[in-house]
Amino acid sequence: MPAEKIVSLLPAATEIICALGLEQNLVGRSHECDFPESVKQLPVCTEANLADGLSSGEIDVRVKEILADALSVYTANREQIRALTPDVVITQAQCEVCAVSLKDVEAALENYLHKNARIFSLQPNSIDDIFKDIADVANALNVPQAGVDLLEELQERIDIIKHKLKFMDSKPTVACIEWLDPLMISGNWVPGLVDIAGGTPVLAQQGKHSPYVEWEDILQQDPDIIILMPCGFGIERTMREINLILDRPGFASLKAVKNDRFYIADGNHYFNRPGPRIVDSVEILAEIIRPKQFIFGYEGEGWIKFSL
Repeated sequence: MPAEKIVSLLPAATEIICALGLEQNLVGRSHECDFPESVKQLPVCTEANLADGLSSGEIDVRVKEILADALSVYTANREQIRALTPDVVITQAQCEVCAVSLKDVEAALENYLHKNARIFSLQPNSIDDIFKDIADVANALNVPQAGVDLLEELQERIDIIKHKLKFMDSKPTVACIEWLDPLMISGNWVPGLVDIAGGTPVLAQQGKHSPYVEWEDILQQDPDIIILMPCGFGIERTMREINLILDRPGFASLKAVKNDRFYIADGNHYFNRPGPRIVDSVEILAEIIRPKQFIFGYEGEGWIKFSL
């Protein structure tokens, strides 16, 4: 039986496929799929409907305008997907801003391919959901044992952190900021990651979508630790708009700032992708929240400390 050809329209799905040992089956990717580095050579099957160079505030306004018109933030390239003749197309139904949505993929493929393609959609809201998605993808692509092996490895890494923190009573409060203008706190799986890493998440709940908050909410919570991890932004991109936080009234009086516990993490590669590297994200949080217990080597690449 010939190997199935896969088009992945979600960076996390691309990472899952590669971690399962099926990179050779990938024939197309989204414009945001960039890990592992080797996938960048694949044909690109999506494009953004947002102009380059927009600020956080401008991106938020434009996204809301696009979604209000019932348009997608991203467009699937039907001609490209058709030319690749995939057997499987993987997308998501999690967030209209994260990737091409399920309905857009269905619309793009309906009566369009020369053959029927299976559309597989991921919709994780927690780390358990992410692990289930990995198992489901492995089963759907006929490599169930690879899924079992990968999940065992990921769970072992989490268990090491849990074991070290088993007798820790105090858990510092942690605010993970997912967007700078307007302010959003990281929801979905991130509160659960914070909890595993020895912290207490504030202003967001595990499994619930990321909420908008007011600056006064952060001042009132006065968390022990603040981590900026804007969706789709690496550290360098976040640094370009750091003044959106630094210039807020009362910023310097926050406990996290006074105690030098204000950090910037790579949201794009680690916290916004519900795939195998979500365990890297837990390890990054463990390094930040419990620096005396954990050194995994992500500092400088996955996160930095920002001092005034």
